[in-house]
Amino acid sequence: MGKMQSRIGDHLYFFLVYIILAPFLLCGCSHLGKGFHVQATFKEANDFFNQGNYRAALNKYELILEKYPKAGDRVLFAMGIIYGYPRNEEKDYQKSLECFQKLIKDYPESGYKKDSEVMIFQIHNVILKDQTFAAQQTQIETLRRTQMETLQQKDQMISRQQAEIETLRRTQNETLQEKDQTIARQQAQIATLQQEGQSRGIEIITLQKKNEVLERKIFASLKGPADKILIEKSRRRLTLISKGEVVKTYKIALGGNPIGPKERHGDNKTPEGTYIIDSRNKDSRYHLSLHISYPNEKDKQRAKELGVSTGGDIMIHGIKNGFSSVGDLHAEVDWTKGCIAVSDEEIVEIEKLVPNGTIVEIRP
Repeated sequence: MGKMQSRIGDHLYFFLVYIILAPFLLCGCSHLGKGFHVQATFKEANDFFNQGNYRAALNKYELILEKYPKAGDRVLFAMGIIYGYPRNEEKDYQKSLECFQKLIKDYPESGYKKDSEVMIFQIHNVILKDQTFAAQQTQIETLRRTQMETLQQKDQMISRQQAEIETLRRTQNETLQEKDQTIARQQAQIATLQQEGQSRGIEIITLQKKNEVLERKIFASLKGPADKILIEKSRRRLTLISKGEVVKTYKIALGGNPIGPKERHGDNKTPEGTYIIDSRNKDSRYHLSLHISYPNEKDKQRAKELGVSTGGDIMIHGIKNGFSSVGDLHAEVDWTKGCIAVSDEEIVEIEKLVPNGTIVEIRP
């Protein structure tokens, strides 16, 4: 619709140009002077034009062109207008262009030359618009045919889909019955599995009790407390050792900057070296803690060379008070400021087996 309006607008503009110019071009012309016969012939052509008899007007102008070549520029301009006149049902833009082009070529000094150039430009625009409009009409017609074909295909598709839906409905009704039977069988299987699960749960509880008994027997077999704590940083593992035998191992968390030995206060590193348990705190903010005798002489010498403070308060401790529910998951991240952390249950167990003076070896 927008393209059509644009095209109509161009034609209206072209039409207005003709309406403005036609009265001046088709009436008497002063430069023809006293040629009465010419004036009369022009009047006849003008009358035919005003009556809408464009073919007769063109014939008159052709006669004038033959008899009065000096008036050729005016005649060619008038003929160009009539050939391109919007109300002329036999309008021919190509002939109109030829008239204006001949005028410009044969009468280069004519007063109609500039107007002819304007008309050539306008006619070219109209021809271009007409071609564009025709192409658009062809596209529209093609789209309409395509849409009709598409609609027919959609109707056929809908019919097939409806048939498929109906088939599916029948199939679903049959399938629902089979599913009901399957569900009943599955429910019976679930009930059986639940009974088996309860039996296995009892077995697991029995195994756990046996394991606890076994652990108690292992600890009871010790003739005395653990005499060494081995901490392997790279493996995140703490091992209790008694008389060269491994008593038990624990997963641990280290300082937030675990690589390398502790060098200074605030570096969040866990020390590396040999120390002892020199005190304990049962009222710790981390449930319970065993104090390690960091720094040793080697640590002090290193800090002195670096010109820094060694730091201190390195502990083996539990989880921060209020967060004990984290349990073993705490060991998934190195979260301490340099200490060695185990769960609350584990630190209670370790504290019972490790007296003050126990050697602590911390390896990289």
